[in-house]
Amino acid sequence: MKLMRLFLAYRRFLLVLFTPLLLLPLPLIIRTKEAECAYTLFVVAIFWLTEALPLAVTALLPALMFPMFGIMASKEVASAYFKDFHLLLTGVICLATSIEKWNLHKRIALKMVMLVGVNPAWLTLGFMISSAFLSMWLSNTSTAAMVMPIVEAVAQQIIHAEAEVDAIEMAYANGATNHALELDENINDCEADDLKDKAKQANGYCNGTANTAQNVVCQIEKEKQNPAASETGRKYRNKRDHMMCKVMCLCIAYASTIGGLTTITGTSTNLIFAEQFNTRYPSCQCINFGSWFILCIPISIIILLLSWVWLQWLFLGFNFKEMFQCGKTKTVRELASARVIQEEYKKLGPLTYPEVITLILFFLMALLWFTRDPGFIPGWASLFSEYPGFATDSTAALIIGLLFFIIPAKTLSRTTNGESIAFDYTPLITWKEFQTCMPWEIAILVGGGFALADGCEVSKLSAWIASKLSPLGSLPVWLIIIITSLIVTSVTEVASNPATITIFLPILAPLAEAILVNPLYILIPSTLCTSFAFLLPVSNPPNAIVFSYGHLNIMDMVKAGLGVNIIGVAVVMLAVMTWAVPLFKLDTYPSWAPIPLNNTGL
Repeated sequence: MKLMRLFLAYRRFLLVLFTPLLLLPLPLIIRTKEAECAYTLFVVAIFWLTEALPLAVTALLPALMFPMFGIMASKEVASAYFKDFHLLLTGVICLATSIEKWNLHKRIALKMVMLVGVNPAWLTLGFMISSAFLSMWLSNTSTAAMVMPIVEAVAQQIIHAEAEVDAIEMAYANGATNHALELDENINDCEADDLKDKAKQANGYCNGTANTAQNVVCQIEKEKQNPAASETGRKYRNKRDHMMCKVMCLCIAYASTIGGLTTITGTSTNLIFAEQFNTRYPSCQCINFGSWFILCIPISIIILLLSWVWLQWLFLGFNFKEMFQCGKTKTVRELASARVIQEEYKKLGPLTYPEVITLILFFLMALLWFTRDPGFIPGWASLFSEYPGFATDSTAALIIGLLFFIIPAKTLSRTTNGESIAFDYTPLITWKEFQTCMPWEIAILVGGGFALADGCEVSKLSAWIASKLSPLGSLPVWLIIIITSLIVTSVTEVASNPATITIFLPILAPLAEAILVNPLYILIPSTLCTSFAFLLPVSNPPNAIVFSYGHLNIMDMVKAGLGVNIIGVAVVMLAVMTWAVPLFKLDTYPSWAPIPLNNTGL
């Protein structure tokens, strides 16, 4: 047992030590550039999958190993670590920093919930829609981290409000004479009745029922004022309260990931795919913000709605007749829930100047992305017709991102005499705040993926893989897509999403070329399925965030996540077999993709 504990304690060190040694015969025996590149790829992949080293540190290994093997010069490898992707990421993080700094995310989330309704099922849908919308522009981790405290506060307030309503109903049932529906007046007498309550508890009985509701309400208010005391007892009044908290946690985790599928900038896997695809196939101009949005907005909506139904049915039951009954009178509990949401929204106060400016820049960035090169009409990029392809989505992101460092965060205030009061100039965001939000680990990780892809091309490893995968052409295309999607979805449960997509893209692209299938036919579903990491707390940062609140256990996430995984893969298959075909012309082998050497005679 002692040896086992020692092994577990040093397992990462042992992986780092023995993985390169055990794989060393590969480049020593097979003295080819393909074998040396494969050795680097295997070492990096194992370190990424096991996280024996930090992801960003592992991503730097190609910069060390490729020059040593003579595959690429150090300057060439270094140039792969900073691409157009990093400029796009910089602009997006400027927007995310401002949204988080000025609490615009809270206002959006609560407003959407108020519009949807306060029935538990509709409330959950409201939080899912708001989280998905935020995740389209922010990272899924940031979205979950920002929205989850709101959800937790609302859920606990609803539980307390329902407890108060139950206390009054209990008092009425026992013959209470106090028919006041407002609970605040009962709270004022809490301190006066404190000694009486203690005396009754000491004698083991409670005389009379007229003050039953008041006593219970007092106890609830004491628990609110003393959270530590409340947490030592039961968190939930009944099983349904516990199930409601589970559903709300899971809906935030899943919606934060599902929403990110919609836009190129919504998740790092989409960005990695777009950059690697455009690098490998520079003649293809079909992947841009607009085309990806048209493809994925139906996918995200369908997965979101089906996941909502699945979670409701799994934990709370789904009564369609009750859910969609028109003109139904709201219950006391629903009214209490609505009051809690409205109170949370009122705490934010009126819309502030920085929030308005951030909102304007947010819509302006989205507008520039959509209108750069929409396809059906000339976009603003056509104004620079002498330099086709020079302006990209990163250009628009940087334009707006720079404005966050220029526009002042305060307006000039005036005295009663109409004179302006000077203030210290501070922009909407500062560089220090930007650095706090910038995911440097992802930036380096993506750079390592680009370096690996370049190494595979230079060493001819990609061509060798393509020649070995050509027999798969005898299988139906839909079966190949299902197999690759399921493999990617399984791997991403135990490995980070960016690492998974970085490993598989250089393998799947040659596979598509070898069987003369449009590369997008395989790469798009594989990219989307890389985000379907719903089973375990460690599968995805949003999963870990909601799991930390203590409402869920592992089996809850496994049961719920398995259903959402199946839904996701099925909807993606539906998309690539239907509306994606005319959108990207998936039924033909494109002219921008190379023809493998063994098929030149066709």
